[in-house]
Amino acid sequence: MAQANSLARAVSRVAGFPPSVRSLLITFMFTSQVRFAGTGGIKFVELEEGRAVLTIRNQRKVQNHIRGIHAAAMALLAETATGAVLGMTIPDTHIPLLKTMHVDYVRRARGGLRAEAMLPAEMRQRVLSEDKGDFAVPIRVTDEEGQEPIKCQMVWAWVPRKR
Repeated sequence: MAQANSLARAVSRVAGFPPSVRSLLITFMFTSQVRFAGTGGIKFVELEEGRAVLTIRNQRKVQNHIRGIHAAAMALLAETATGAVLGMTIPDTHIPLLKTMHVDYVRRARGGLRAEAMLPAEMRQRVLSEDKGDFAVPIRVTDEEGQEPIKCQMVWAWVPRKR
């Protein structure tokens, strides 16, 4: 595709590290810029062109009153995963903006959560060829039982950095 942006270049610099170290480094790089993701305890498992896999543990700082992961923390996980996968493609001349977040809570989550966001080639091509636009980034969030406690639609836009 096109020349890598600053996030993609940073991720490529840690590509040779063992997976556990790479995960820690990508998590640190991302959460140093998007601090709320760090506050929520979001961890990057994988981040590559077209795919992001993130997790959140069911720990006290993100629990609700029934000791499950709080609804807002679930939404944060999905938002971070979709934003990160878009962030791997968007040119440095543009900024990503979350336009719409729709989350349906369909069942109680069991344990920690895993989010996998995908950005297919045709969507990546749109980001690179259109000056601005928007679309829903595909996302799937599962719990430790492999079930989907939430169904999400995250619509992201991209616009030029300077008007």
